[in-house]
Parts: sequence; C-alpha cells; structure tokens
Amino acid sequence: MRIAMWSGPRNLSTAMMYSFGARRDFAVVDEPFYAAYLTRTGLEHPMRDAIIASQPTDPAEVVTMLTGPVPDNKPHFYQKHMTQHMIDAIPRDWMDQVRHVFLIRHPARVIASFGAKYDNPTLSDIGFSQQTDLFEWLTAQGDAPVVIDSADIRRAPEEMLTQLCGVLDLDFDPAMLNWAAGGHPSDGVWASHWYGSVHASTGFAPAEGELPDLKGASGALVEAALPHYRRLEAHKL
Repeated sequence: MRIAMWSGPRNLSTAMMYSFGARRDFAVVDEPFYAAYLTRTGLEHPMRDAIIASQPTDPAEVVTMLTGPVPDNKPHFYQKHMTQHMIDAIPRDWMDQVRHVFLIRHPARVIASFGAKYDNPTLSDIGFSQQTDLFEWLTAQGDAPVVIDSADIRRAPEEMLTQLCGVLDLDFDPAMLNWAAGGHPSDGVWASHWYGSVHASTGFAPAEGELPDLKGASGALVEAALPHYRRLEAHKL
C-alpha cells in the first residue's frame, strides 16, 4: 500500500510520519516535491538552497520514486505531502496509484505555530485552499479520500489511529504510538529549522487547550482559511 498524507504546515504531519515510520512494515518519505516547488515558484523559504540541493527538482523524477519500488523493500510506503507544493507544474497522473488521507487542523492553531517560524504568511503558504482543491479534484475522479483531524489524534491517539488503519485495510500496530527521540532517518534537510518540538518527543503530544485568539492580519488569515477547514471537517473520521 502507498499512502499519500496531505496537509499544510504545522499540522501534526511530521508526528504522523514518525508514527507510520515506527512500523516495521512501512517506509516513509518527507515532502518529496519540496525542491521542485521551490525551484518553480522562486519562493525564499528557510534553508532554500539546502533543500534544492537535497532533492530532485524534476517532478517526473519524484513521481518515479513515489510509484516505483518501495524503499528498503518494505511492504508499504507512507508519503508525507504538503498541499501547497501541488502547483500546476506538479503532475497528478500518479495519484490513482496511492490511497489518499487528508490531515486537517484548525487554522488558528496552524497560523499561530507557522507564524512563529515564517514571517507574514499568506493563505497560499499554509495550504488550506490547495487542500480543498485537491480533495475536490480527487472526489471528482471517483476517489474517496479519508479525512482525519489532528486534534482528534492528539485527544485519543490509539483510538483514532485504529480507525484510520481500519478504513485503510491495515492492522493497527501499537508501535505507531511511540518513536525514538531525535528525529527519523527520512527527515528532510529542513528538519533543523522546523522539527525541534517533534524531535524532542517520543509520542503524540496531549490534547490541545483553547484556540489561540489571533488578531489583525493573523485573525484575517484565520477567517480566510476557516471555510476550507470546515469543508473537509465535514468528512472527518
């Protein structure tokens, strides 16, 4: 099985990659289209040059990797993807070869976390509109994507991962609940900038508290992203 997990940044996505990576039957890959995205958009992201040097910049080469032999001869392949990377230059003709899961998080939490690492984020930076676009495109192709909310995972990790595995026709593996501190060998080169908290973890963080009360430009961005979150929330496990 090949699982494409789609989210925006700061959305429990790395912890989910570690969770599947803790299974002995899964290989994982971290944001494989990132370098292709940066070279085609010209965006100045933290560690831009190092990211471009670390990955293929040709989307066709990335697709060949995603659909070819699973790394390390594992039975299954978990692919962590960022929806904002799926610009027009990135093909979608490979997507019928993978199972699609959409990982969502309330935009107030995403924006509060992302804004601490990235100045003046826009709606296109945080992936909400692209997530809706991709979800609706897949649905129109006859796919039935799975949606899961990061808040529910943090509230009840074993329960929600058991549900997720069930709809994917996988056996739940208790190994998914814990991982070694310090990162995963498949981390992208950008991990040193973004993954500090998850590198310090050995499992899912506990349930979150009240939503951040964001004002000004951040509050406006929450309002712009909220309809996209609600659209997918209606389909969540």
